[in-house]
Amino acid sequence: MTQVPDIRLNNGITIPQLGFGVFQIKPAETVEAVTTALKAGYRHIDTAEMYQNEKEVGEAIAAFDVDPAEVFVTSKLSNSKHGFDDALAAFDGTYDAIGKEQLDLFLVHWPLPTVGDFVETWRAMERIYSEGRVRSIGVSNFTIAHLDRLAEETDIVPAINQIEAHPYLSQLDLLAYDTEHGIVTQAWSPIAQGAVLDDPEIVDIAGDHGKTPAQVVLRWHIQLGSVVFPKSVTPARIAENIDLFDFELSEGDMKRITALNRDERIGPDPETFDYLPD
Repeated sequence: MTQVPDIRLNNGITIPQLGFGVFQIKPAETVEAVTTALKAGYRHIDTAEMYQNEKEVGEAIAAFDVDPAEVFVTSKLSNSKHGFDDALAAFDGTYDAIGKEQLDLFLVHWPLPTVGDFVETWRAMERIYSEGRVRSIGVSNFTIAHLDRLAEETDIVPAINQIEAHPYLSQLDLLAYDTEHGIVTQAWSPIAQGAVLDDPEIVDIAGDHGKTPAQVVLRWHIQLGSVVFPKSVTPARIAENIDLFDFELSEGDMKRITALNRDERIGPDPETFDYLPD
């Protein structure tokens, strides 16, 4: 079984550097997909309240022949549950749905700076953490400006900042900021929903290593020091995505991939995104 390296967070706990994402996986398909990932060796599952499959993630972990404490589970606060009291109540729902004795990581999914006060929401996250109900807390889609405001007005530095990152949106300035402040970066949409896989540079590097373009891009994230969690419901692809630790990209390979940056987003801009689910 592939040995995925761990990264130590700023509060001392460790997180597997490679995880399995369940974004856009239908609830009816989630148990099977997560079970397939666990069989392949994944021990880190990333879900969210807004994905509507937290319960199924918990069911898959509970039914699998492994101690649930060995599976690192991340979930995220719904955009509709910002604010101190609403965030506390939302965590209760996530905790009950996943069913682990202690959730490993809970994130503010989006800052929503045009909607409300994410600082108030973060203070609720600090309360949850201080009560020992979650092992670590973090944010998702926060920019440097958002993180600076948290640093000025709150007490706990996020353990994680989960951001859109891929070769066409490398965000190296944000990765550097995170590193400087003891925040681990997680990359969502790590292959830009497949948009980078036909890029001639990546195809050429993949051929040099006898790997697929997806494996090369995921390896690029790993060597940048980011946590990455590709998503698939195809068993062969799930197995392929964890097969990243028997090769290494050269410094030249890394520079070629990083040079592909276009500052091109697949997802929305965190400064203006204001989606609130029903």
